[in-house]
Amino acid sequence: MRRILALCLLSAATPAAGQTLVESERIDAVSVTLYRDPGRGEGAIPAGGWPGGYALVTETRTISVPAGKSVIRFVGVSEGMMPETAIVAGLPRQVNEKNRDARLLSPAALIDTYLKRRVTIRRTNRATGKITEGEAIIQSGPGGGVLLTTAAGVEALGCSGLPEGLKYPGVPADLSAKPTLSVTTDSAAAATVTIQISYLAQGFDWSANYVAQVAEDGETLDLFAWLTVANGGSQGFADASTNAVAGAPNKEAAAALPKGPAPQLHLRCWPMDTTSTYPSWGIERLPSAPVPMFEGFADDIVVTGSLQRMEMMAPAPAPMMSVTAVMTARQEELGDLKLYRVPEPVTVAAQSRKQVAMIDRKKVGFARVYAGVFQPFEYSPGRGVSVGFESARILRTRNVDERGLGLPLPAGRVAVFERAREQSLLVGESDLADRAIGDDVEFATGMSSDLRYTIVGRPPSKKRQPFAVEVTNARSTPETFELPIPFPLASADAELVEHKGVKTWRVTVPANGVARLEFALKRGERR
Repeated sequence: MRRILALCLLSAATPAAGQTLVESERIDAVSVTLYRDPGRGEGAIPAGGWPGGYALVTETRTISVPAGKSVIRFVGVSEGMMPETAIVAGLPRQVNEKNRDARLLSPAALIDTYLKRRVTIRRTNRATGKITEGEAIIQSGPGGGVLLTTAAGVEALGCSGLPEGLKYPGVPADLSAKPTLSVTTDSAAAATVTIQISYLAQGFDWSANYVAQVAEDGETLDLFAWLTVANGGSQGFADASTNAVAGAPNKEAAAALPKGPAPQLHLRCWPMDTTSTYPSWGIERLPSAPVPMFEGFADDIVVTGSLQRMEMMAPAPAPMMSVTAVMTARQEELGDLKLYRVPEPVTVAAQSRKQVAMIDRKKVGFARVYAGVFQPFEYSPGRGVSVGFESARILRTRNVDERGLGLPLPAGRVAVFERAREQSLLVGESDLADRAIGDDVEFATGMSSDLRYTIVGRPPSKKRQPFAVEVTNARSTPETFELPIPFPLASADAELVEHKGVKTWRVTVPANGVARLEFALKRGERR
């Protein structure tokens, strides 16, 4: 596919009269504290797309501030920065104005900026290799293809069959190679200062991902958790002090981020032939595809004036996963929330996910429980209902030291493995909500056909609706079965326990045996 070569002369943003421009690109130190997507719940972070969480980013930079009025450009802030939250500390005087520069340097942004303006088109003869240049005026683009007016007439860029590129007279002042925060200030004297920039940024998220390995004894498991960090933005943070906050801080809806033109450039061409060959209503455009940066040239913009290279906003690649298992995040208290601090600096790379070890517990005791579901139904003569339902298989423990846990468990995804013939095989996946110390912890591992239950309705009376439950156990060991009954009870022929605030029939079903329950609901009442 033909690509666009963009050759530009460097032109810095011009401040207002009487102001000095100061550019800050180097970050001395950075801290990233991540908060989960408040609308995601305990589910996993969705693959791809823009993460729905946020982060508090604190950058330390050293800059030289001139005397008088100046514009300071902090290059390389997070793409998802919410400029209204930015705090700049350490300047000799207060900040007078803040601006978040949303227009990023890209092929599409250059075309959009130079619309109806003169550029230079470069073409290479495939036979001779000779490069020719000529003037062109961009007439349309970048959304519906790029049309140019040249000495040969009106033509579409990238449709001549020859390698083509555009050469621009300069980088527009309002385009930045990286996300940038600009502030204006007024200093009484020149000084070199160390400043801190703190701001909230969208496009981050984090989650706990648990792996539970059931031991061969069938009574204990090893529980390991990863802290998974997601950064959906185009800007990474190298050697960042990284933290994650568990819990539910109050977070109001944020204003929409300022957006510049999309970075991808789409070139569209008509089918090869003359338009008179086809009826006008039968002509269709060929499918378009995003055009990457260059072909046969470096994958960046060459700044011919200073031979510098400027980073470009390319189409987002699939998020990459990196794993860091040599350290374990440490839990700290943050008011009523929990703070997990990564003990060593790590790189929160752009458009990537990183995993750091979070929890490691051995020999956690658990009980295997099988559970059913009860929903009342109207009795009709001769009608047997819910025959042979499978039961849900659950691994249950308590979050206490005595069971091998006794620590806060952040919400996340759990994968449970059991061994079979020297292999660890996946037996179930489920979501885990936040669990405090002392809470019950349950890992769902799917449905079991070994324990099946039948619910049958009995003829009702004016005030009672009777039901009968029968559970069969096809296993060679006794198993625990539970049936919650979240409805007003009139009677039951067995003792019921209260579990999670609901009356529950809990019974040990003998090996290859049967257990039965007769109970009745109060008619006309619902909890």
